Amino acid sequence: MIYEDLPRDAPIRQGDIFVGLPRVEVTLDTIVLYEEDGETVECRWRDIVQTGREVVALLPLRPATAIVATQDCDATRSDDITLCEIRAFRHVERKAEHTVSPKSWKNIITQHARINQKWFYLPPDAGVGFQEKMAVDFMVTLRVPRLDLEASRDLRRGRLNTAAYAHFRERIADFFRRFPYDEWYPLDDDELAAYMKEYPETKPYPWQLARHAAQGPGDARQ
Repeated sequence: MIYEDLPRDAPIRQGDIFVGLPRVEVTLDTIVLYEEDGETVECRWRDIVQTGREVVALLPLRPATAIVATQDCDATRSDDITLCEIRAFRHVERKAEHTVSPKSWKNIITQHARINQKWFYLPPDAGVGFQEKMAVDFMVTLRVPRLDLEASRDLRRGRLNTAAYAHFRERIADFFRRFPYDEWYPLDDDELAAYMKEYPETKPYPWQLARHAAQGPGDARQ
């Protein structure tokens, strides 16, 4: 498919896919600490911060599949490398959860891939261990020391080919420079009403509410 094999000693580059990397699950609510006497105690992070001391904590870990997000120039010399987690597509994009037909998949993979900047689609491929449709979740990142990742290149399963890498590079750049905005802010009354039928949780802006109030309930068109 869109993946390339590469020799084990090939330098780490953006677009390299790794499996079995440790993802730490952290909560700011309750953290289990190891005390000097070997006992464990539960504390809240805010209480730990106030003490100003370093602690040893028991944190849950799980293996994760991820793709290198760090640019090539930094991946060769920076202390740490950032990766984005790869998960089953149906868990990343809710529209894919119950998708079955090839036509529906085609629409999601092509049209929604242009609209939704939070993920990057990866097709199945046994060579890299993807048994189903996958996606890079730009919202979830992992940080791994560069020297550790270089010493664990046996966990690398492949690299995006030229076409996929060019696309990935632009998508991840778009994600981190995107401007967040509420797309309904310029809609008029009729357009907003139609929009809210599809997205009922929408909160109109003050000027939209003022315009509606000035218009009067009898003037609004359905």
